[in-house]
Amino acid sequence: MSAVWLAVLLVGGATVLLKAMGPVFLGGRPIPAQLSGVVPLLAPALLAALVVTQVVGGDREIVADARLFGLAAAGVALLLRAPLLAVVAVAALVTAGARLLL
Repeated sequence: MSAVWLAVLLVGGATVLLKAMGPVFLGGRPIPAQLSGVVPLLAPALLAALVVTQVVGGDREIVADARLFGLAAAGVALLLRAPLLAVVAVAALVTAGARLLL
């Protein structure tokens, strides 16, 4: 077994364990009041962190390139309440155009 498949299996196993921890520890009880305000914010915060690290993260450095233009265009499209498919298309087109011009 290669190192890549070992990593895939370990990450998959860790994911299953983490997902099982909620039902095991809560056991049908409601979420404690201290956590009920934080839990709905976890997914958007993690997604935002992933997007930022993928856009400006390089090999141990911050990279400012054409992807920033695509991210900005996606933000504008979201503010204009465009459908998600349109947002992705706009971001891809603006990024491609910026790479062509820069």
